[in-house]
Parts: sequence; C-alpha cells; structure tokens
Amino acid sequence: MEATDFKWSPTKNQLAYNDRGLLNVTHMEDGRPMGFENVSLGVSGFEWFPNGKEFIVSSQSNLLPTGWGPIELYRIPADANLNIDKKNHLYTIHTNDDLFAIRTDYFKWSQDGKWVSFIGIPTASWSNDSNSLCVISPDGKNFQEVGKMLWYKDWFKWAPFKNQLAYISGEGRFFVENKKTKIAEMPVTLQQKEYTPKGYVDLDLEWFSPEKVIVARSKENLEWKEGPVPTLFTSLYLIDIKSGEQNRMTSPGENKRDVAPQVINDNVTWVRHNGREIKGDVFLRDGLKGKDQLWIKHVDDAPVFYRGTKGDTNP
Repeated sequence: MEATDFKWSPTKNQLAYNDRGLLNVTHMEDGRPMGFENVSLGVSGFEWFPNGKEFIVSSQSNLLPTGWGPIELYRIPADANLNIDKKNHLYTIHTNDDLFAIRTDYFKWSQDGKWVSFIGIPTASWSNDSNSLCVISPDGKNFQEVGKMLWYKDWFKWAPFKNQLAYISGEGRFFVENKKTKIAEMPVTLQQKEYTPKGYVDLDLEWFSPEKVIVARSKENLEWKEGPVPTLFTSLYLIDIKSGEQNRMTSPGENKRDVAPQVINDNVTWVRHNGREIKGDVFLRDGLKGKDQLWIKHVDDAPVFYRGTKGDTNP
C-alpha cells in the first residue's frame, strides 16, 4: 500500500486514503477500522462530504495531442465499491489560459456545507508561482474561480458561521512582495476587499471570530533581486474586517518571526522562529488581550488540535 493522502470521516471512525489513484475506506467492525474497501479508481484529489457518507473526488487531467484535457469532479458514495454506476458527475473544469490546472487538492467545506473550496494546480514549475483558488456548490451547479495564489493549504480558510473565504492572494514564488489578504463573499464577485496595507505582505492567516482575522505580516523587500532569498520577519496583526481597523498583536523581537496562528476556542497559538531556524517555540495567549505564554519548546511544526466542544480541546 502506498497511501498519498488520508482523511478521517467527519461523522465516525472511518479513514479514507488514496493508494496511487485508488480511493479506499477502512472497513468497520464493532466501531473500529478493520481492513479496507475499494471506493473508486482514477482519483487524484478527494474529500469527505460533511455527511460522512460520500466523497467529492477529482480526476487528473490527461495530456492529449491537442493539449491538456479537462478535470472531472464527481460525487461518489463511500460504499460505491468500484461500481461506476454509483458515480454522479458534478462538474468539468476546462483548461484554458485563465484557469490552467491539471489536478486539484486541499478541498475545504464552508461551515454550512453550501460551498467547497479547493486549489487547481497546474504543471510542476508553474504551480510554484500561481494556482487557482476555486469554489463549487455541492450540486455542481455553481463553480467559480476566486483568485490566484500559491499552493499553501493554510493560506485560505472559511469564516466561522459565514460564507466568507479569506485567502492570501498573489502570484510569484518569492514572499518578498505581492502577498495580500483578501476576503471573498459567496457567491464570488469581482469586488473583493484587500486588507494588506501597501508596502507589506501577509504570509499566514487565521479567523479569530466572524469579524476578526489574524495575519502574519512583514514589510515587503523590493530591493532584493538575486542571490539567497531574504527571510521576512513576521509579526501577528489583527484585522477587524467590519471597521477596517488593524492592530499589531505580537512583537517577537529582532530577527524573529511569528507564524502559523491558530485559534482554539478563545485561545490563540502561534510558532516563533529565530532567524531561518526550522524549529520553533509554540506560544499561547488567552484571548486577544491575555498574557503571552511559552507553551512548547523546539517543535518541527505547529501543533494539530482536536477541536471538540468548548473546554474540550487538546493537542
């Protein structure tokens, strides 16, 4: 078995994974995963539907003599067992100059389940510089491209309780410029409000509440042209999307950077790195005005949290 992606069901102890294009789910016995069952062949990207009974899956584009073919999206029940008659076609993404992609990834559902967002990813080198952030309704009747961005999966997130999608827009693989926080209302309109001030870049984001967004922000570096890519030292800022007010939340110190903000109930966590070091320290704050606490030292990545009911959240 060579699992390239694996995801838990949102409703029960069932794990789905992609084995070289074969989507499988674990078989359940006495409430525990035992063995596996086949779902579908030809799968590139996938995600559970919120009901835990179906998947949204995508095929990969094929290179034809006339160019790259389309990407197909399907809705497939978890018990399909390779039965092609159980597949429901959702949408065909046609490759063109405006939206060029050969596969999709990072499916994320809105809070009410009325939209799912994902990234359309082009060929390898191109994907380092530009990808297409897209949304589609679960019945496939409404598909829209939201904007262009890099392929970082934490750079786009749904608002709690609202159909608003915050993302860091901008093309170009280097962080030194053109990375701006935008918020798109569903259905998507051409007018999307940009919140990053001129002369700055945002390199991470997280919703704190329906009207407040936390970003990791640094000044642009337009002087750099060649040689080693400079490190941008970020601090956390709080954006009030209703009033437009923005305030600095953290002051990491010289040559330090605060990244990976996460909100767990009323707590805010982030990782502080020293210079270009990969390992960092996890900090914790109770609410927006609480005292910063050093929580975990020398981590490789930001912690993953179990988001249970309030007061029942653990790493």
